[in-house]
Amino acid sequence: MKKLFATAALLLSALSFSQGSPDYGGGLKVNINEDGSKYFRIISWAQFWAQNNSDRPLDANGNEQSDTNFSLRRARILMYSQITKDFMILTHFGLNSLNGDNMSPVGTKDAAQLFFHDVWAQYSLNKNHAIGGGLHYWNGISRLNNQSTLNIMTLDNQRQAWATLGLSDQFARHMGVYLKGALGKFQYRISVNDAVTNNLQATSVPVNGGPATYTGRRLLGSKDAGKTFAGYFEYGFYDSESNFLPYKVGSYLGTKKVFNIGAGFFAHPNGSVVADNSGNLSGEDVKIFALDAFYDAPIGTKGAALTAYALYQNNDYGKDFTLGTTYETGSLFHGHLGYVLPVKSKAKFQPYLSYDSRKIDALKDNATQFGIGTNMYLSGHNAKLTLEYQSLKYATSDAVNTLTLQAMIYL
Repeated sequence: MKKLFATAALLLSALSFSQGSPDYGGGLKVNINEDGSKYFRIISWAQFWAQNNSDRPLDANGNEQSDTNFSLRRARILMYSQITKDFMILTHFGLNSLNGDNMSPVGTKDAAQLFFHDVWAQYSLNKNHAIGGGLHYWNGISRLNNQSTLNIMTLDNQRQAWATLGLSDQFARHMGVYLKGALGKFQYRISVNDAVTNNLQATSVPVNGGPATYTGRRLLGSKDAGKTFAGYFEYGFYDSESNFLPYKVGSYLGTKKVFNIGAGFFAHPNGSVVADNSGNLSGEDVKIFALDAFYDAPIGTKGAALTAYALYQNNDYGKDFTLGTTYETGSLFHGHLGYVLPVKSKAKFQPYLSYDSRKIDALKDNATQFGIGTNMYLSGHNAKLTLEYQSLKYATSDAVNTLTLQAMIYL
């Protein structure tokens, strides 16, 4: 861990702001007519991690694992285009969390493969409302469940906030139709989607008299358990945020004054399954709802800014549901707070804190997570370094402590 701290200190001292970037305009946008109403745009980004965790378990062969490891957290390309003002198509592909344990010799296995994150087409009903369909990210529940990975304020998203990832969807994207729009300062997004059959519990069956498993579509059929419904609604008191794309900004670094309150939901009728003592199966509805608030504003005239976010989320995945240390029937409170320092330099620094508290019904216990870190913005979110220490205490298990250094660029 000392070596990683030293490496981080060297990088942060050797390197001297998109939200807030003086070097980056509209990105790679190619006009295909004279007035620019027909165009396509390409965005590319990469996030590289160096991570220290002294609590890693033994590997599959019983050997100790290295405390410090490297990974490609994300490598993505997103493209969208409009041929007329009424029609848009978006395509987004890439890979995630590529490391020494899941790389393959010639890049042919699952973890090394590019896959589609989003592919959808959209039709504008009028200036403020649109309908679309495909593999999409117009999610319900909360701001964090619609988070952009380009401008997260903390090192990464709060994992439990991506509450359906791999359970009813493909990597936080559902296959279905959506309606989105704005009425003054009020914005909305709602969707109806197909649930996935082969999810993270693709081989699971519920134990007789035991907890629920997220296997409704596979065990009960798509007629009774095939559809999901989601929505997110928010009201903005100050500057309006764009809803041209679904990806919510994590921090504006003082370039906007935003205060939004929101509420959202996700419902999957018969999404989970329980078995009685005789083995008879029945469905249980999955129901998730959340309330959240987001504040981001400049402070003074010297470049300081404050970002604050709070989320309450209630999760009902069925009777005593748990999956790993990620998904549980219970509740979640999450908050984070960041402050851009008023320093007179091209580089901007943003120390931050985050805290989670989860109630786990099946264990009659809690999980807590604390994070402290700092962002160093070399050109806004387009080029930044992040150093974060995180400690997770899950029920009665020992705390897991992780130190991560991230380097990110997007163009």
